Amino acid sequence: MSHSPSNRLFVATRKGLFTLERAAAGWKISQTAFLGDPVSIVHIDRAGRIYAALDLGHFGSKLKRSADGGATWEERAAPAYPEKPEGVDDRDDNGTSIPWKLQKVWALADGSATEATDSLWCGTLPGGLFRSDDGGATWELNRPLWDKPERKGWFGGGYDWPGIHSVFVDPRNAQRVLVAISCGGVWETEDGGATWSPRAQGMRAEYMPPERAYDQNVQDPHIMVASRENPDALWVQHHNGIFRSTDGAASWQEIKDIPRSGFGFATAVHPQDPDTAWFVPAIKDEKRIPVDGQLVALRTRDGGASFDVLDNGLPQENAYDLIYRHSLDVDASGDRLAFGSTTGSLWITEDQGDSWTSLSAHLPPIYCVRFAP
Repeated sequence: MSHSPSNRLFVATRKGLFTLERAAAGWKISQTAFLGDPVSIVHIDRAGRIYAALDLGHFGSKLKRSADGGATWEERAAPAYPEKPEGVDDRDDNGTSIPWKLQKVWALADGSATEATDSLWCGTLPGGLFRSDDGGATWELNRPLWDKPERKGWFGGGYDWPGIHSVFVDPRNAQRVLVAISCGGVWETEDGGATWSPRAQGMRAEYMPPERAYDQNVQDPHIMVASRENPDALWVQHHNGIFRSTDGAASWQEIKDIPRSGFGFATAVHPQDPDTAWFVPAIKDEKRIPVDGQLVALRTRDGGASFDVLDNGLPQENAYDLIYRHSLDVDASGDRLAFGSTTGSLWITEDQGDSWTSLSAHLPPIYCVRFAP
């Protein structure tokens, strides 16, 4: 089944939300919103409504929604943690008290296609998962996941606290939800959130002592994505490699012989072909810059058995762009992709990455890139 390419792109940055549209003369910025404010995530639901999460520091997180393509915005409720009950010892394994307070909205996802369009899931720092059945007017913390004893073993990666950055809802089954946590592995519910089980079997954490390298509760998936038309096929860009599952996250296989680097944050999978996926490699840990100052994307078309190094149109000298985990997206056609960087650069391809075109080099640091459905 073929799909038309998307002609609208939303770019969330440290200084606002930018909308780009494709016309005869090419891609142009057509609209801006929240200029000067950090927008941590942007999400377009199945009804075409746009959600933008604002990370306003001292003033907290805010959630906005537009039903008219971004022309006007209304306030929605930001997820709120309940008060910590008296006498609850909620220290992590290092003895640090875990805050019961929203630090960041880090993921937004629709409910299943079998549910009403007002159903939403929200992943946050410090590791809480929320559910809304009224389009973000109200939220409820999923206590079965929050109350798991294993949560005390989760820890922060780039942030002080662990966070849920990826939420996948099975389009065939509203009761099945997967979440990926940095650093806490992958967890699955098959009963709508009443119970949860770890699903990081096969992932390897080289940063841990050898005896804990395969501990499911300490894995650091940077992002988890699933094929839209084959939801049992998932990819994870992990802190120290790339992992793939073909059995709905029951097990994961580590991909070997990755060119340039196995480290990175962003991943996209072809919506119709689960064997085709894209990544943007970098030097890991304290460096976090492209290898040899050359920005490239990687593409596999055979499930990770081999990779193409894609550099046509990307800077190959003195490039220090890092691509955050939500800053790469592929549209429904599977041919058009875009990614944005920490330097405010934005690129697009119309041919699955064979060639890239710069759309801007002057945006604020980019946090999230999303094509309109």
